[in-house]
Amino acid sequence: MPEATRLLNDARFSLDAADDEPTRGPRGIQSVEVGGQLLKVLARTGRRMALKDLAREAEMTAAKAHPYLVSFCKLGLMEQDRASGHYGLGPLAIQMGLISLQQADPVRMAIAELPALAQEVGYTVSVAMWSGQGPIIIRVEEGPTHVYVAMRHGTPASLRHTATGKIFAAFGDPARIAPLLQAEGHSLDEPEFAQELEAIRASHLSVVENQLLSGVSALAVPVFDGFGQLVLAIAAIGPSVTLTLDPAGLPTQKLQAQARQLSQRLGAPSTLAEA
Repeated sequence: MPEATRLLNDARFSLDAADDEPTRGPRGIQSVEVGGQLLKVLARTGRRMALKDLAREAEMTAAKAHPYLVSFCKLGLMEQDRASGHYGLGPLAIQMGLISLQQADPVRMAIAELPALAQEVGYTVSVAMWSGQGPIIIRVEEGPTHVYVAMRHGTPASLRHTATGKIFAAFGDPARIAPLLQAEGHSLDEPEFAQELEAIRASHLSVVENQLLSGVSALAVPVFDGFGQLVLAIAAIGPSVTLTLDPAGLPTQKLQAQARQLSQRLGAPSTLAEA
């Protein structure tokens, strides 16, 4: 009987100890994760690299990296240039990337993130895309700070007077932008507007304060696809007295972080996704 009691106590202790252990994620294959760092380096740099440089960027020795490169080349994930000996992404990696681009739906991806983004930013947020009539808002998610503005799904965005519209004016095709701007009574050649668009291209941030509506301000950021093309604009709108337009402010930081994440998932070049 004492032995049975001891065994029961040991079992209880084991269960308690298991409850105290931190939750672990799914178990993976370490060697795959290690070798994957080499693929990440090539994807990040976007160029062919020598073995020693590739290994250094992946934080491993050339001797350790080489067997992985041989296997990746056999699979078609990498290929080695015969003349220089440098390694680059192979045909299988390119095929996988193209298939991923075909499967990616930027609208669906962005809409799924809006509810959480509205709460993080603290204001109403929206997603807009290009249509034959110019930028159009396709989704609005109200935040904890309400703004009484007639902004609904399907609302067009002025290219000259809205933060969303200015994103499209800055990164869109001038041949498509110019006629629509002319219809608004404006031009891409206006010195002040041209200077503002240059600043937007540099900062990836568009800001309007009491411009279209008194007492209402907004800021917007671009989302790019795998071909480096602008596909969406994400914006936040709120009362001018409370919405900070500071590039270092929380709303801007949250919007830009979300735009970077979406751009990366869509395969945008690092120079655009990380801007």
